This record gives sequence, structure tokens and C-alpha cells, in this order.
Amino acid sequence: MKKVIETIQLTKTFFLGDVKVHALRGINLTIYEGEFVAIMGSSGSGKSTLMNLLGCLDQPTSGEYYLNGVITSKMTKNEYANIRNQNIGFVFQGFNLLPRTSALENVELPLLYDRHGRVKNPIQQAKDALKKVGLADRMDHEPNQLSGGQQQRVAIARALVNSPSLILADEPTGNLDSVTSVDVFSLFQELNDNGITIVIVTHEREFAKYARRIVEVKDGLILDDYEVKNRLNAKEDMARLKHDESVVVVEEKS
Repeated sequence: MKKVIETIQLTKTFFLGDVKVHALRGINLTIYEGEFVAIMGSSGSGKSTLMNLLGCLDQPTSGEYYLNGVITSKMTKNEYANIRNQNIGFVFQGFNLLPRTSALENVELPLLYDRHGRVKNPIQQAKDALKKVGLADRMDHEPNQLSGGQQQRVAIARALVNSPSLILADEPTGNLDSVTSVDVFSLFQELNDNGITIVIVTHEREFAKYARRIVEVKDGLILDDYEVKNRLNAKEDMARLKHDESVVVVEEKS
């Protein structure tokens, strides 16, 4: 099975004034193609630092990180930018969509940084990505014309548009209500069922149970790493939640 992510004794140290902070203390982690992994931990555990390193947004202090078999630990900034653009799709808590710009234009944006001429028809590729996330009828809408869940779906389409080998999602439902969050995880499960490797950071254990595997981080180390038993099905949960909502509406009318 192909390794998408492999870290060997990965460390990251920060300095806050004269204080040395060991954010990561030697992370050994392997994630294979087609996995859906949730990284969990409390504030200050190191999970967000780990996500930044996995996303090639920052360099480790020591250790090695292989992405699709390519060592990234000592790349230049330009090499980091290239590997991010070609291999990784990012989904953030705050959506990070451009205002007064259509959903289609937001999704097309990463393709404008294609330095290798891989994309022959960026507009069509952006349309296809929006269709994958169920927004074929919202392509011309700007972010303020979309619900929070729809905005996050646009962000997921933007992450998909380059056909990355890996999607990294940092607290992707942190700004959404519970029902909309389940809807977003339904999309993640559907994408993963189609073979896309997904890694999310979340502090919500119930949402982590939509993943196939949970990695718990504490004090810069992996505390536990296990397969999810009795995995939740987001589509089934959405159907139940919608049914419960309809019952409430009927009761209110009566």
C-alpha cells in the first residue's frame, strides 16, 4: 500500500522570548493512500503544528517528512510552494474565500498558480470540482449569498480542484452548527469512499468518529493511534437529524 505521509522523529521547537517551547517532540506517523485520519488533541497539544508541517506550511526543526515518497524536510520556499500546489488540498475553519468573487472563481484560484501547464481547461476543472460537492447550481453565487455549509463546500471544491493526493482540513466545522457539520462530514466520507486521502484536525470526538482512524496528540507526542470502531455514518445521521427537525416543525404547527 502506498505511503502518502511518513514522518520520522519529527520535531518542532519555538522560542517565545527566551522560553524554548517544544511543540513536537519526535512524531513517527505513517498514513496510507485512501485513509481518513482524524488528529485529536487539546489546545497546546501540538496537533496544529503537526498539521502545518504535514501541509508543508512550515519546516521541522529536525526529523524527516516524506510526502508521496519525496523528502520535504529541507526544501526551499519555492519547492514547498510547488509541492503544496501539486499534492495538497487545504480546508480551513474560516473558509478563506474571496468576497465579491463567485464560487467558480474561488475554486479556480489555485489553478492560476499552475507553473507546469498541467491544467488545460481551468474553468471546466473548477466546474467539475463544484459538481463533486453538490454545488453545480451555485457556481455564480458569491460567498455572502451562500450558507456556511455551502461556503465550506466551495472551500472543499477548491481543495479538490488540483486533484491532490491529500486533503488536509484544520477544524473544518469549527464555524458551523452541528447539523451543517454533519453534512460536511458526509461529503468528506463520500470523497474518502472514492479513494481520496483525508486528514483532519478536530477537538470534537464525535466528529472524529466519522474518520476511519484517530491519532491522539499530547505534549508534542502521539499518545494513541487506533482504528475507529463503530464508525459513524454521516449520511445516516443527516437523515435522522432532518427527520427530527421535520417532526419538531409539525409539532409546532399543530
